[in-house]
Amino acid sequence: MLSVILRVPLLRLARIIGAGLLAAAVLGGCSVLRLTYGQAPELAYWWLDGYVDIQDSQAARVRESVAAWFRWHRATQLPEYAAQLARLRRELAEPVTPAQACRWWGEVRGHMDTAFERAVPSMAEFVVSMSPQQLKHLEQRYAKAITEARRDFLQADREERRRASVKRVVERAESLYGRLDDEQRLRVADLAAQSPFDPERWIAERAQIHQEIVAALSRVIAGRGTPDEAQAVLRSLAARVKQSPRPAHREYQQRLVEHNCAFAARIHNLTTPEQRLHAQNKLAGWEADLRVIAGNGGAASPAPGSL
Repeated sequence: MLSVILRVPLLRLARIIGAGLLAAAVLGGCSVLRLTYGQAPELAYWWLDGYVDIQDSQAARVRESVAAWFRWHRATQLPEYAAQLARLRRELAEPVTPAQACRWWGEVRGHMDTAFERAVPSMAEFVVSMSPQQLKHLEQRYAKAITEARRDFLQADREERRRASVKRVVERAESLYGRLDDEQRLRVADLAAQSPFDPERWIAERAQIHQEIVAALSRVIAGRGTPDEAQAVLRSLAARVKQSPRPAHREYQQRLVEHNCAFAARIHNLTTPEQRLHAQNKLAGWEADLRVIAGNGGAASPAPGSL
């Protein structure tokens, strides 16, 4: 599970929302998850507006498309998320392997891909309605995102950069397991120092993806492409986001995935029985909340230690 919470653009909105349910719970617990999901269609609309400056003539259609996506998501995806959390909760009672951590992340990626695919037709309709001015707005928003990433991940002082990295990892681990002791924090810092993650490389790849997205959408808009043509472009770009066409970067991505799976397993295996129980109880709360949101009438499994 840690591999999921340890870790950007218009094309991935549906994926972000699908995985973001877990993030909302991590940040504030069950009541926040319910509140966040209830407000999600409005939040998603304004998130999109921040990227593409939705025009009055587009607003009603975009709002309905977002609302329809969430109706589908609530009915079909949330029960699957809850079932996955139930399986994960049981596994977290024991030590885990890197293969298990990779399997968990693979399942989440599968959910994200499903969520994205569902959104493609509506996204394509919007793309063909975009103006050059909106594309320029998107380009400017991407530039801002790169500036923010440089600020957060590329501090000039190497030691400051290292401390910020360790702080992020510790905070995410503690959001699931509860407070780590000093020895665990030192071990996490040692493990984080072994990561192949290269922020400069990551930001450069992200900037390249942004350029490719803008160029591809520009061709669709300039050529007055059809929704079907826009769908093909969106799927192609999504595949590009998921896996670089450059062999050297694909090899780097694979090394990073393998490290993160091992890293997640090793951190879990450092935890005490009490910390694992904390994680299980937290997952049980998320599971219960997702079932309530989905409105499927299913009773959530009791939290470990709650009987």
